[in-house]
Amino acid sequence: MGRTTITLDPDMAATLRRPASERGATHTETFNAVIRAGIATYRPGQDGTYREQVVSLMVRTGIALTHAHCLAGEFEDPAIVRKLELNG
Repeated sequence: MGRTTITLDPDMAATLRRPASERGATHTETFNAVIRAGIATYRPGQDGTYREQVVSLMVRTGIALTHAHCLAGEFEDPAIVRKLELNG
């Protein structure tokens, strides 16, 4: 068995102390149990990085969406003006 020194944040140390005292276990036993549980649930590819899922917009071939935001703005602007006038 190897010996390693680690520094825990205060909140993590408190989190580990609670189950250790409840079970009557040592800090080493509790830390090992927590590490084992984490490793058991680890799945490759779940490294916390964001992966964007690409989906089809189902737009027919030949329809250019280059200026779609402009068209959306043309519909949205009058709606915003009406809303402000009603709430005004």
